[in-house]
Amino acid sequence: MVSRKFKKQGISGPKYKILHGNLSEMRKMKQEAKLTVLDLNSNDIFPRVLPHFHQWMSQYGETFLYWQGTEPRICISDPEMAKQILSNKFGFFVKTKTRPEVLKLAGNGLAFLDGLDWVRHRRILNPAFSMDKIKIMNKLMVDCTLRMLNEWRKQGKTEQVLMMNIEFLRLSADIIAIAAFGSSYGQGIEMFKSQRELQKCCATSITNLFIPGTQYLPTPSNLQIWKLDRKVNNTVKRIINERLESKSKNNVESSDYGDDLLGIMLAAGRCNESEKMLNIDEIVEECKTFFFAGHETSANLLTWSTMLLSLHQDWQEKLREEVFNECGKDKIPDAEACSKLKLMNMVLMEALRLYGPVLYMIRSASEDMKLGTLEVPKGTTIVLPVVKMHRDEAVWGSDGDRFNPMRFQNGVSRAANHPNALLAFSMGPRACIGQNFALMEARTVLAMILQRFQLNLSGEYKHAPADHLTLQPQYGIPVILQPIDGSSM
Repeated sequence: MVSRKFKKQGISGPKYKILHGNLSEMRKMKQEAKLTVLDLNSNDIFPRVLPHFHQWMSQYGETFLYWQGTEPRICISDPEMAKQILSNKFGFFVKTKTRPEVLKLAGNGLAFLDGLDWVRHRRILNPAFSMDKIKIMNKLMVDCTLRMLNEWRKQGKTEQVLMMNIEFLRLSADIIAIAAFGSSYGQGIEMFKSQRELQKCCATSITNLFIPGTQYLPTPSNLQIWKLDRKVNNTVKRIINERLESKSKNNVESSDYGDDLLGIMLAAGRCNESEKMLNIDEIVEECKTFFFAGHETSANLLTWSTMLLSLHQDWQEKLREEVFNECGKDKIPDAEACSKLKLMNMVLMEALRLYGPVLYMIRSASEDMKLGTLEVPKGTTIVLPVVKMHRDEAVWGSDGDRFNPMRFQNGVSRAANHPNALLAFSMGPRACIGQNFALMEARTVLAMILQRFQLNLSGEYKHAPADHLTLQPQYGIPVILQPIDGSSM
């Protein structure tokens, strides 16, 4: 029935197979794509990370229908339709039902909530991400980065090769743990490792058929997921209990639990206004969401920005000169200095365009909807292939596949021929709450690295971006670090 409705509108797609839909085709194409390696200077990653979308678009056109098991999904890459979907404030396009293993990984927090629960959580969490708070967090970002740089220096070599994706994952986990939870990477190491393992489980199962109820069966995969989930929950609860005990011991004022994210949530959980309350279970889920999202996306931005700067030495020199001008050669960059790094911001926007962590966004039509000229039946999932939309030459120009930060010199809204073409942080009421935090972190860390080191890609690097729920380098990103002054690190 769904196929017929779309066929009348001129939209078709791969044939539906009973129960499995197109999952087996997707799985096969993704496995084949993972065996390929791209040319070092190619940013055309769409055929590698979403090969099924790439093939179906060439066969059926940019708007097509496919089946995720028994779930009908329509792929739409028109920026104006994307704006209509993401800017909607009336709940017509809602978050789709998330697979249980993904909720265990990323927490059933702000990213996955809908309706009044989302409104309540967003209202409570907004103060934690105000610019004033983020400027205060800049010092914590600096301290964590200095620890990382000191570890590099202890190697005592004039030159060394580091896997930057691993270094940045550790650093961003350290920063989010301290800035959001008053913890540290050392304390959160168990949670960090467990979430990495959970992410591997989720990435392998995402193209498998999901049958409701199977998440309760004691299969080897489920047993592993349950074990890792317990570890994550226990770590979060330990951090929360330590905060509550510390407050109790120190006889702190009843409403003061600290001014970080955890403190704000705990204070909300103890207030008398029911609409502003968060219970402990909700706080645990939000902690999981922000620990995963807060370190994963920031690490990805730093990783791919470093790769691009290592490839484009001219831009690396431009950024280093800007950092020296605004922050000095040996001064610690503060929040005010980082906000003046215009070229740095342009490079980060271009990195997010070409190698943003989110490959596609999904929403579900909560009722029969009119989308442009398209009639979308209730229950249809709408997929926005961000990685394709960010390269569309009709929107970004003939150099849509090339690294060109200058396209952002007049701001994000003028970088393309559509003001909302960049969807790295989404848009509308559900735009990412942590985007200013992530950009401040990226500017701070890159500024401190560029003050000290020349970056070059190792000859061992294989250009193979891959879909592991977020965009990640399949074989890592080995970078040669050379101290600027030529002395030992």
